[in-house]
Amino acid sequence: MRGVALAERMDPYRQPTGRPRVAAILSVVESCRRLAIPVRKYLNEILPGLADRSIQLVADLTPTAWAARQNPAKL
Repeated sequence: MRGVALAERMDPYRQPTGRPRVAAILSVVESCRRLAIPVRKYLNEILPGLADRSIQLVADLTPTAWAARQNPAKL
């Protein structure tokens, strides 16, 4: 949770509209860390095709689902 404190300190304007976005990004990053997923590798594979996905397929893009596809025997 150290990242949350750092993100709040680095926000010079303290805009309330940005906090949900920061929380969502930090949630994904922390999930990757808990699952021992390289964050950059995950984001590099997920983000480019995100705009073309339908909302019904977003569950396939979670860190847990991504890790299961990368190494099915591990999870």
